[in-house]
Amino acid sequence: MEEKVNRQEKDRLFCFIFGRAENRKWALSLYNAVNGTDYSDTEAVEITTMEDYIYMGMKNDASFLVNSDINLYEHQSSYNPNMPVRQLMYLGRQYDRYIKRTKQNIYGRKQMTLPLPKLVTFYNGKEDASDQVLKLSDSFPKGTDSSQSDVDVRVHMYNVRPQYHSHLLGECKPLAEYSWFIEEIRKNKETMETTPAVDKAIAAMPDEFEIKEFLREHQSEVKNMCITEYNEAETMELFKEEGREEGKTAARLEIAQNLLRKGDDAETVSKCTGLSLDEVLALEAELLRKV
Repeated sequence: MEEKVNRQEKDRLFCFIFGRAENRKWALSLYNAVNGTDYSDTEAVEITTMEDYIYMGMKNDASFLVNSDINLYEHQSSYNPNMPVRQLMYLGRQYDRYIKRTKQNIYGRKQMTLPLPKLVTFYNGKEDASDQVLKLSDSFPKGTDSSQSDVDVRVHMYNVRPQYHSHLLGECKPLAEYSWFIEEIRKNKETMETTPAVDKAIAAMPDEFEIKEFLREHQSEVKNMCITEYNEAETMELFKEEGREEGKTAARLEIAQNLLRKGDDAETVSKCTGLSLDEVLALEAELLRKV
């Protein structure tokens, strides 16, 4: 079965649920669970997710301001110890935009006021991984005295798969429902393609779930996002299995061919595989000649 994706849709599902202004109550619920607070004023939530910041062909996930905190929340289905440097880069962009928006002078004598960064990753991959703090200093060369570094970054990672019984799932109902939904899709995909897997998961979702109506209203978009994310996940998994550089190149070409045959456009295939746009266009032309 061929699955075509609406390439205007660049959101991840996590961002779609927790990073939209219309869902600020869910973002606030998530914030309260992470920080042990009980804020209830959704008007205090200012969504700051950047529409133009792309990493590996995908947008970064939800970011929002609550009081004096800037919260950068990422969802990951593959364990990634490099989240601190990714979050640092994203935080830099967020601060740059915040400084311009608040008309502060980075060169002036007056001390600027910046929101406090809170960096979090919600992990629900198949690899066994406990809650932990990922640090930028872990990437420094072995033998380096990290206490001498002028910069370190900490990202709090929480495993939110249902079987890990994270306290966050009990304290944030929308997160627990999202976690359940992803597990259902994963289970369904063992016997079917992504599109019917998503449809079946939504149909099986209990009616009392807060996010069910939202997912049903945007079912087509949700399916598109899931297809894109699973394409990315499968691509990354193949890259991991390739040990040599020539193997990686062969894997990229094979993946690119498969995506092009499924109907993905050249720009998206380029972003997903790391091949240049010219390489993908040449590959596409070769496939057309063989038809």
